[in-house]
Amino acid sequence: MATPAQWVAGARPRTLPAALAPVLVGTGAAAALDGFRLVPALLALVVALALQVAVNYANDYSDGRRGTDADRVGPMRLVGSGAAAPRQVLVAAGLAFAVAAVAGLGLAALSSWWLVAVGAVCIAAAWTYTGGPLPYGYRALGEVFVFVFFGLVAVVGTTYVQTRTLPGVAFAVAVPIGLLIVAILVVNNLRDIDGDADVGKRTLAVLLGDRATRLTFVGLFVVAFAVISAVGAVRPWALLGLLAAPLALSPARTVLSGGRGPALIGALAGTGVLTLATGVLLGAGLALSG
Repeated sequence: MATPAQWVAGARPRTLPAALAPVLVGTGAAAALDGFRLVPALLALVVALALQVAVNYANDYSDGRRGTDADRVGPMRLVGSGAAAPRQVLVAAGLAFAVAAVAGLGLAALSSWWLVAVGAVCIAAAWTYTGGPLPYGYRALGEVFVFVFFGLVAVVGTTYVQTRTLPGVAFAVAVPIGLLIVAILVVNNLRDIDGDADVGKRTLAVLLGDRATRLTFVGLFVVAFAVISAVGAVRPWALLGLLAAPLALSPARTVLSGGRGPALIGALAGTGVLTLATGVLLGAGLALSG
C-alpha cells in the first residue's frame, strides 16, 4: 500500500503552479475591471487545483495500465512503480474530479449555468489526455490542449465568473500564462523523450526531436514575456510580470546546454516556479491597473 508521502508525490505538486497561476491572473484581470469577487475566485481556485490533481492521478492510472511508466526518470508513478493498485489510483482521480465538479457547480450557480457544459468538457479533456481509446497526449496534441484549457479557459473563465464579462484583457493575459504552462509540459516530455519514443508515445517532443524541443522550450519563454510587454503598453502595471523573467534563466540554461534526466527535473521545477511567480506578479499588476 502506498504511503501518504507517495500519494502526495503521485499528485505531482510541482505541477500545481499550472493551476494557481491562471486563477491569479484571471482574478487580477477581474480586479482591473473593478469586478473582483472573493467567493467565485476561491471556487475557481478549488476547481483548478482539483482538476490538476485529478489529471495527474488519471495520467498515472492510464499510463500505468498501458505500461508506459515502467522505466521513468521523473517523479514516481503510483501504478508504474507498483506502490498502489490501478483501481486505487483511479478512485483517487475520481475523487479529485468530484471535488472539481462540486466546486464548478457552485461557480455555475453564482454566475451562469452554461459553465456546467464547460466544466464537463474540461473533465473530459483531463481524462482523455492519456485515457480512453484515443489519448491525445499520445498524438502530439498535449501542448495544444494545455494552452487552451490551462491558458484561455482557466484565465478567461476565472475573470468571467467574477465579472460576468469576457474582456479582451483576459484573453491577452491568458496567452503568456498558457505558454508558460505549455513550457512545463514541454520540459516534462523532453525529460521522457527516449522512453516515450520506445513505447510508442508520440508526444510533441518525440515528433520534433531533441534539439527542436529544446529551442521550442526557450521560445515559449521569449514569446510569453513579449506578450506581457505588449499588454504593458496598454496597462503599464502589467509590466510587473517581467520581474519574473530572470527566473527563466536557470531552466533555459539547463535545457539549452543539453541537460538530461535528473537535470531536467530541476528545470521542470524551475519552470513551475517561474510560472507561479509570473502569475503572482502579472495578477498583482493587473489589479493595480484598475
